[in-house]
Amino acid sequence: MAEGNTRAVAARLLQQVEMGRSLSGLLDSGLKGLLPRDASLVKEFCFGVTRYWPQLDAIARHLVKRPLKRRDGDIKALILLGLYQLRYMRVAPHAALAETVDAARTLKKPWAAGLINALLRRFQREQDDLMALAEAEPAARYACPSWLLQALQQSWPGDWESITAAFIRRPPFSLRVNLARISRSDYVERLQLASIPARPIPGVASGLVLDQALDVGMLPGFAEGLVSVQDGGAQLAAGLLDPQPGQQLLDACAAPGGKSGHLLEMAPQGVRLTAIDLDPQRLGKIEENLQRLGLSAEVCQGDAARPQGEWSERRYDRILLDVPCSATGVIRRHPDIKLLRRAGDIRSLARTQAEILESIWPLLKPGGRMLYATCSLLPEENERQVERFMRTHDDAREQPIEAGWGRARNPGRQTLPGEASMDGFYYAVIAKE
Repeated sequence: MAEGNTRAVAARLLQQVEMGRSLSGLLDSGLKGLLPRDASLVKEFCFGVTRYWPQLDAIARHLVKRPLKRRDGDIKALILLGLYQLRYMRVAPHAALAETVDAARTLKKPWAAGLINALLRRFQREQDDLMALAEAEPAARYACPSWLLQALQQSWPGDWESITAAFIRRPPFSLRVNLARISRSDYVERLQLASIPARPIPGVASGLVLDQALDVGMLPGFAEGLVSVQDGGAQLAAGLLDPQPGQQLLDACAAPGGKSGHLLEMAPQGVRLTAIDLDPQRLGKIEENLQRLGLSAEVCQGDAARPQGEWSERRYDRILLDVPCSATGVIRRHPDIKLLRRAGDIRSLARTQAEILESIWPLLKPGGRMLYATCSLLPEENERQVERFMRTHDDAREQPIEAGWGRARNPGRQTLPGEASMDGFYYAVIAKE
């Protein structure tokens, strides 16, 4: 496949992202049939453009005199892709320009070839002036949607600039060592024998970060379950839940099963885990992950907001409640969130989270422990949600998290993107009296 076609493939995918489709979901089918090198290039284009979308879009608005029609979203995506290549990729400018122009013809829109050529050549000539014009808008300067930028400035007045800077950096390639089967130091030795440099994640006993991402098939012992790919911040959950021998555990929003697997890796003898998820298609991913790790759990479809069925009739000693959220803490890993989320989504998500808390709380035994978790940076989904819940439930009390990682909140604790190689996660431990 010619490189011009990879740009056309990327433009089609980006057009769908702007229309509200998840990039990760699109890539599952959108890369089929591509050679590995071409697939990697399409991913680089898609992740790069979505990472810088607010900025690239602002530049394009200064270049395009007449807005494109909605049906020409693929051409808009090609323009942003051309700007991304010229500004941020180590592609020879003449090649980037020629291949992007050619992609318009691949998309059967030859009329756009001249437009794209003229716009990108103008950007080459006037790059400094155009960047200054675009960056007069804060959203473009920080490559962050206006609503989210304002929310971060309000919630994290001393950290918002480092957070938005982290949003545009590539995420680390983090691993979770299966400590039930191998020590972290022994696994590091296996990596060294394979010439794969790695370093520990501070405060995360099972965590490692590699110097560069690689195919999981190259990781020693991956197929045998010695290691999994998981962000360091996500690995904190299992330790905070602290399962004890013989306990019954519920992972109430479990897909794709990373935290379920970690809980079972560190769980003592006799622990029984039930993992549920609303999406039946994602249940297979949970089972696939557990099978690779050589672990077992009861996996079933279930709605945490409306418990029904056998799983909902039990009472649990430990409950992991990793609720649906804005995912603003994992934007560097899923940069399409910059396009997919809107300010109005937060209120709706907060209602869903409150509903799930109310519905799952009766399933926790007295003396039990619930871990409320999100990958959000916004207080409405985090400490305000938990504070409101505890204020209206006399049998709920916070169990403070004493730790060297993250930032203390009231209640709970928060990691921020980029700090200690972690993404942004919020955790609060709620005990039932």
